[in-house]
Amino acid sequence: MNPLGKTIYLEMTAPTEEDNRPSEERILQALRDKLSLSEDRPSAPRSDNSETDSPAEEIRMSLRVLRRLHSVCVMGNWKLTVSLSWTGSGWEIVGIEPGRAPLPPIGLAVDLGSTSVVMRMLDLETGNLLGEAGAYNHQIRFGEDILTRIFYAKDQPPHLEEIRQATVDTFRELMDLLQAKTGRDPRKALSMTVAGNTTMIHFLLGLDAFSVFQSPYAVVTLDPGFYRGTDLDLPIEGWVYCYPGLANYLGGDIISGIIATGLYREEKISLFFDVGTNGELVVGNRQFLLCGAGAAGPALEGGVVHTGMRAAEGAVEAVRMEPAGEEAPDADGTLHPVSVFHLKVIGGGTPTGICGSGIVDLLAELFLYDWVDLTGILQPDKSSLIQKRCLEDTGREELAVCYAPGLWFYQSDILEFIRTKAAAATMMEYMLDSSGIPMDEVNHFYMAGSFGAHVSKESAIAIGMYPDVERDRIISAGNSSLEGAQKLLLDRTLLKEIQRITGLMSYVQFGAVDDFLTRMRAAEALPHTDIRRYPSVMKKKQQLQKKRF
Repeated sequence: MNPLGKTIYLEMTAPTEEDNRPSEERILQALRDKLSLSEDRPSAPRSDNSETDSPAEEIRMSLRVLRRLHSVCVMGNWKLTVSLSWTGSGWEIVGIEPGRAPLPPIGLAVDLGSTSVVMRMLDLETGNLLGEAGAYNHQIRFGEDILTRIFYAKDQPPHLEEIRQATVDTFRELMDLLQAKTGRDPRKALSMTVAGNTTMIHFLLGLDAFSVFQSPYAVVTLDPGFYRGTDLDLPIEGWVYCYPGLANYLGGDIISGIIATGLYREEKISLFFDVGTNGELVVGNRQFLLCGAGAAGPALEGGVVHTGMRAAEGAVEAVRMEPAGEEAPDADGTLHPVSVFHLKVIGGGTPTGICGSGIVDLLAELFLYDWVDLTGILQPDKSSLIQKRCLEDTGREELAVCYAPGLWFYQSDILEFIRTKAAAATMMEYMLDSSGIPMDEVNHFYMAGSFGAHVSKESAIAIGMYPDVERDRIISAGNSSLEGAQKLLLDRTLLKEIQRITGLMSYVQFGAVDDFLTRMRAAEALPHTDIRRYPSVMKKKQQLQKKRF
């Protein structure tokens, strides 16, 4: 391991009249001897006024530590533990205590998402996970979607500061949760790594993010690098590293995901897809990385669906159907969806809505059992659970299917979700076509993000969101943004790999592709207008028909 933070125990002789070197110099020399920096040290940028960096520039001491130095050295009788944090070009002494430290050093890895934020605490000596905590991003009170937040902060420094502070408050909440879970104080963290999209990193740093949205998309920074935690109002001892992005819509969370999967080291070609409201996609191997980004739609996260919700307690996250067991309504018209729809609810209680993975399951089941046709239109002759309902927001009637008592999935919900899945599928299709890579030459399809972690492969294939390939080629990468942040926290040599990755990348903005909408319309069918692309889905559909009849 080569972590971004470490502690070193030193035993030194006290100053004498013969050796009255300053305390700072005495400690720095002892550290150089211990670290053997002259023999094995990462390359660092050269200073402007010298041909080579002097050893004194390789390790420095923070002013906060310098102010405590004398008293700690005397208290420990010149036996002490020094805490080091990597700054991007060298080590900084950020902590010092008398004697041998009773506990190993810790670091924090963070996935800074627009909806939720997840933080891990790790032992920097062993690499062991000490604890993990997640919370909703406090930015949400300024807008459910990123664009609303961007406009709220545009040219309004007080508003931008509110969003920045909300981001910091989210980090502080997670630190409190981790301390309660682990008994370790996160403020002692020697390093923190943060992976997030370009907008989230701008907000963390207090930068106006309107350039992310507006042409020519010249954002303030794509390579923020290292900052003292205290400079960001984060109460940690060490330095914070923010993953770089490549473009306005392809941020550090994707670079972190590439580090996590190791796709950039593979000989064979693989595809990485982080799907959510926006979709970011990378195709390539160790020789090239073609990447792109575009809007998939809020339906994937439960947005715009009338009974849609986030993946929280009460959300339906999985659906299976058994239409043969359907019961007729009672005399008063009460429906019995529970005899047809078998639901898995987050928290195990009564369902209050449906999240993205549940929507994919539901739509797949409706299609496989012919409750919707190829174009996604509900077929009321198939079940009494499909009825016309009056929409509260518009007052007009449309068909809907009752999937749980009091919960309906409307025709407009289905069509909106089909458009969303079509956008996601078309991103993959276009990227492979433009690079001349046949689908059967893709070794792995890494599906990342919270949606990719929970959605059923079979259901996603059934609706045409994922390609119809061997299932073991489709790999759930989970929270690859967080995994990449953790990997870097424990191995700073990956900083060079990050530079190599961004150097291999070529960027495509899907919105600028001339025939993207034409391709997308072809994908607005279940599973696709060209059903020959989905032989296993059509075979399964035929088998279910034979079973019923």
